[in-house]
Amino acid sequence: MPGHFPANILFVLIFITASGFFLLTVYKLYRIMRLGRWEDRFDRPWERIKGVATFVLGQRRVIKEPAGWGHFFIFWGFVVITIGSIETFGVGIYHGFAYWKFLGKGATSLLYLLQDLLCLAVMVALGIALYRRFVIKPERLLYEDQRAANQDASIIIGLILLLVVLLVGARAVEYLLSQNEAGSYFPKSAFISIALAGLFRGVSEEALQGWYSLLWWSHTLIILLFLVYIPFSKHLHILGAIPNVFFRRFGSIGELSKMDLEDETAETFGVSKIEEFTWKQLLDLYACTECGRCSDNCPATLTGKPLSPKLTIHHLREHLQKKGKVLLSQRGKDETEAVNPEGELGRALVGEVCQQDELWSCTTCGNCMENCPVFIEHIHKYVDMRRYLVLMESSFPPEVQNVMRNWETNSNPWGLGFASRGDWAKGLPVKTLAEDSQVEYLFYVGCAGSFDERSKKISSAMVTLLNEGGVSFAILGAEEKCCGETARRIGNEYLFQTMAGELVETINSYGVQKIITTCPHGYNCLKNEYPQFGGQWAVYHHSEILSQLLRAGRLQTKLSLDKHLVFHDSCYLGRYNSIYDQPRALIKSIPGLRFSEMDRSRNKSFCCGAGGGRMWMEETLGDRKINDARTEQALVLEPDIIGVCCPFCTTMFEDGLKDRNMEEKVRVYDLAELLVQTVNSEKK
Repeated sequence: MPGHFPANILFVLIFITASGFFLLTVYKLYRIMRLGRWEDRFDRPWERIKGVATFVLGQRRVIKEPAGWGHFFIFWGFVVITIGSIETFGVGIYHGFAYWKFLGKGATSLLYLLQDLLCLAVMVALGIALYRRFVIKPERLLYEDQRAANQDASIIIGLILLLVVLLVGARAVEYLLSQNEAGSYFPKSAFISIALAGLFRGVSEEALQGWYSLLWWSHTLIILLFLVYIPFSKHLHILGAIPNVFFRRFGSIGELSKMDLEDETAETFGVSKIEEFTWKQLLDLYACTECGRCSDNCPATLTGKPLSPKLTIHHLREHLQKKGKVLLSQRGKDETEAVNPEGELGRALVGEVCQQDELWSCTTCGNCMENCPVFIEHIHKYVDMRRYLVLMESSFPPEVQNVMRNWETNSNPWGLGFASRGDWAKGLPVKTLAEDSQVEYLFYVGCAGSFDERSKKISSAMVTLLNEGGVSFAILGAEEKCCGETARRIGNEYLFQTMAGELVETINSYGVQKIITTCPHGYNCLKNEYPQFGGQWAVYHHSEILSQLLRAGRLQTKLSLDKHLVFHDSCYLGRYNSIYDQPRALIKSIPGLRFSEMDRSRNKSFCCGAGGGRMWMEETLGDRKINDARTEQALVLEPDIIGVCCPFCTTMFEDGLKDRNMEEKVRVYDLAELLVQTVNSEKK
């Protein structure tokens, strides 16, 4: 019997052995993770603890989808079963150990009730999980090696099911034994266990003792087997998820890391080896639940591109674990002693572990990070590897070469003369900062608003609206330079930092405190990334300013628009900066305008396909273009107008409509263009 000599000694030896093996394995994983570069993620500890409570214990991101409730019950069932297992282990050491002796009968009764309820919920949830994996087979759960994935999932699900059955079975026998033992207590709240006790009615006490030993040992050994197996399975996330949530990124996901380009000790720039990621980026790999939510929302994946964020993380983790073991084994050896086996050490991170087409397919839309339940930072890894390709290998899509040259010579992607940057404003009532620097706002127009004929109309509309609202503002005109946002996301950090330094110097020379932009990309860059270079300004997207003017009564709509509009949330405005309500406030302010939400809206919005430098790259891979997919999603609602708040989105939707010969029937308007029509009482 468990808890009696010598069985208790045997249990202690097995427990110590299994726990020791588990801790040793975890320590090896920790050492491998520490191969990564240092990164400080220890600030704001109370907020981090609160995040663990919200996103791990509360499963906040998981339960956003109906299927997530199954995981919620499995998670909490596992937690409560683990609490029950502590009592089981106590019994293994001393047969008289029982929770009720320490917690009291009331608390123990509640605990047993919760355990039975959650055991029932877990069995139902696991049944549904098996049905989804083997019958429904949702695409996001598919793997390259589907047989191995199913085998691993089956082992884990089978072990959990067996744990539940053995737990309630052991308690059913325990209930019967307690009836014949003076001074014992078994909570009547354990309704499942008591119901199952009927299976053992009429069995002799000696036989019951045998059944209890069998069920107890089976349950205990499976728990310890589970403990040993987890670090080697895809359920490694059970160990990695909590610390990964704790060390999550604060602030906007739109802030990329600043590279130290003056580091004379650096042999390379960007990431070309797995150990060149930071320790937190490597912890991401341990935390991945392989739930597939990232890929299920990735526009590149959904349009057939060679990119699946889930598989990227999966491949990186496999590579890390294999290469990490070799690297640790070589520590302390000189170059002559170190082994350099062909295999994992010889595999190129960029080109083999992660394919180049995979990296260039990313639009940096942020959908993967928005939907990841454990806060994995996919985009930063893609950009870090792009940086290596661009800065060290000069390897990038050929069409980008001209764009980079244009940035270098004229500070705009079209290569138009930089001196003509302010020509769009000729004849408009707008001053430059050189003419009057005592204004409240700098209207940072950006490259598209200055040079692209279509986007110039948005800039003109903003001038009209700002003047109508009595806003004190000016532009830089010919002094304005590209913010470099796209160059940074393509991977040319050197070019970006050069442009950023020049622009910060110009803006700060005028003592600017507040900036308005019409482009979400420029808005995100100036607001979240320019503080790295001394740009300490309050930055506003034009939808924020216009909604403020309407709310204050400084702008008033006069003309009714009898049109049906659908609105597209820009990735860099919505997911990157949580601006969802202000554009909708503008839409609702226009009389007569009928508004419908697209199926993928707000934080679930589908990318237009232009982000991450894709605006300047040919889209030849996949079964369709991303902007075509998004245009189709809008046309399903049969709108008259597709409303946007981004010049890139304007271009991508207009191209999508032209591909369908729908450009005359459905128009694309920035919300500023719509608002100016109603404020000025004239249609344009």
